[in-house]
Amino acid sequence: MRILILGSGVIGVTSAWYLAKAGHEVTVIDRAAGAAQETSFANAGQISPGYSAPWAAPGVPFKAVKWMFERHAPLVLHWTSDKDRLRWMLEMLANCTSKAYARNKSRMVRLAEYSRDCMDDLRAETGLSYDNREQGTLQVFRTQKQVDAAAKDIEVLRKDGVPFEVLDRAGCIAAEPGLAGSAHRIAGGLRLPGDGTGDCFKFTNVLQEKAAAAGVTFKYGVTIHSILSNGDRITGVTTSAGLMEADSYVVALGSYAPQIVQHLGIRLPIQPLKGYSITAPIVDEAKAPVSTVMDETFKVAITRLGGRIRVGGLAEIAGYDLSLHQRRRETLEKSLTEMFGGAGDLSQATFWTGLRPMTPDGTPIVGQTPYRNLWTNTGHGTLGWTMAAGSGRMLADLMSGLQPQIDPSGLAVSRYGRSAPETRSAAPLRPATI
Repeated sequence: MRILILGSGVIGVTSAWYLAKAGHEVTVIDRAAGAAQETSFANAGQISPGYSAPWAAPGVPFKAVKWMFERHAPLVLHWTSDKDRLRWMLEMLANCTSKAYARNKSRMVRLAEYSRDCMDDLRAETGLSYDNREQGTLQVFRTQKQVDAAAKDIEVLRKDGVPFEVLDRAGCIAAEPGLAGSAHRIAGGLRLPGDGTGDCFKFTNVLQEKAAAAGVTFKYGVTIHSILSNGDRITGVTTSAGLMEADSYVVALGSYAPQIVQHLGIRLPIQPLKGYSITAPIVDEAKAPVSTVMDETFKVAITRLGGRIRVGGLAEIAGYDLSLHQRRRETLEKSLTEMFGGAGDLSQATFWTGLRPMTPDGTPIVGQTPYRNLWTNTGHGTLGWTMAAGSGRMLADLMSGLQPQIDPSGLAVSRYGRSAPETRSAAPLRPATI
């Protein structure tokens, strides 16, 4: 089957890899000059299945109001009259219940845990190297209130069989010795030993080379204009390089996915969640993190990437604005200085921003659309790097008519209601053997 993938971030490239391994003829197109040039370029660097949780959670509406008056707020809402953004915010608020949170987190952890297993297999098969470490994630709580609030997450982790360790101050420092200088700021922690770290940009580009060697065609500098349809089938994609046709199509365009499918009658409830990162060279190994430390107060991840420290996080709901704001940099620097003071040279740090494609329930949109030969792999929010391998493998199985190794229910766009046109019954799936 000839497959055309729109988008060459980590999601598009991993999808291409698994589809090529399944025996399909795959082409990937992107407006950028190479792979992983946008959202995948300088993300936080953590692969954290156990930390997979929706931003929509009980208490968030109250916190959002409080954060409006804080200089170093982890979430910033910009007022807008845009109807799509307002509708998305209302949908997110509707998911801030205990029942919705438990449902959404369970879906996310299911896919993320599977993705970790797929990543282990992929690394073993290909020997990929991308400044990766498999030494867990430590979520650090600065207050007892944060420690107590973690109970609901621990309950879901226990239910889903995800390994975890609840640590006191001494336990946190034992896991991450670089925290010794900030012991007075630590009330406790939650360690997820199955999590890992790595440079998403390096991973995506190395995997792209492997995929190209396996027969995948990558075409860069190609602007996508529109998707053409006839009835319940897609017939082609118009681009700056002309009309491109295939048997099936995959939309892996991150925050820009809703725009390309809107005229087809498909509503992807995705908003760009603007995030920031700084990357600084390590100047004191003893004070640097071993793996990833999540600073719960600022919702910031501090990650070791070889000889560098990546500090990433924060969120602004501000549309497609890519301007860099000094105040956000100050928040990232504050978190690093207070947790791992003296570990990195902030005067040499690079500052970056990207748009994460966020759904109102936090769960990505992976699966078939109402069009028989159009599929989506997008909406991963802050967890695209964490869920990339599992999403790509599951999508490849579904498109190949195989039964995925995890339950795909609740992940496709159909969970938001029916879009036009009507779909026919799909053929029964066969067990996956890849």
